[in-house]
Amino acid sequence: MWLPLPLLAVLLSVPATTWPEGDEVIGASGAHRIRRGESLIEIARRYDLGFGEIAAANPRLDAFVPPPGELAILPTAWILPSAAEEGTVVVNLSEMRLYYLPAGPGPLLTFPVGVAVEAGATPLGVLTVEQKLVSPSWYPTPAIRREDPELPAAVPPGPDNPLGSHALRLSAPTLLIHGTNRPYGVGRRVSHGCIRLYPEDIPRLHRAVRLGTPVAIVREPVKVGVRAGRVLVEVHRDDDAAADPAELAQRLLRARGVLEQVDPRKLERALAARSGMPVDVSAE
Repeated sequence: MWLPLPLLAVLLSVPATTWPEGDEVIGASGAHRIRRGESLIEIARRYDLGFGEIAAANPRLDAFVPPPGELAILPTAWILPSAAEEGTVVVNLSEMRLYYLPAGPGPLLTFPVGVAVEAGATPLGVLTVEQKLVSPSWYPTPAIRREDPELPAAVPPGPDNPLGSHALRLSAPTLLIHGTNRPYGVGRRVSHGCIRLYPEDIPRLHRAVRLGTPVAIVREPVKVGVRAGRVLVEVHRDDDAAADPAELAQRLLRARGVLEQVDPRKLERALAARSGMPVDVSAE
């Protein structure tokens, strides 16, 4: 089995959410030995991963009935998006993951997210947190009610509310970052435009951010980082991205001034695999 980064543990039991300041490549990959009856959906949630992440990292495993005793790779290492900066929430639609670097004391937070089915439903750009809601009611938009005429005009807080326990209302009309009553949709393209987190993750983000916090929504299918002098690339499968991944990787590597340090064959393999994990492409 080819692994992009050394597996630091056969069983990683603590989600990686804190890293040394200034490190642009964060976390460490791990592995989980599959138990009878487990699916990749359950394993993903246990390690705070989205379904798409764990499926991309384990293309040879059946996502719903993986063989007991096999090792599932845990893609718990990430290159920070280029928009990442202190005091800003960054949502990378390509990898279906959110990052928050507090401006003051506190750990860097990263969570998997569910995103929109249609590419243009979530606007790219920088928004702000306008409201912090606890036990929000859901008011389906006219478009959603046209799809499902039986929906009521308002859904009160509770287990049937798709917003979950907490929500952050952004400065774009009708756009929220919220929890969910359907956690299996995290790490998938399932929403009408909003960004959804696991029920256990949204309270942490809700507590951490303040009103006025910038939220940068980006689409970065390829990310480049350097760790300990080694050049890493992270490639995600995103059919909605306009740029060719190979051209984008070349452009990013050239802009970082590290293109000459890259082995073209390693880069080609990383682009073909699109594993969603940082891959060392340094020339020996």
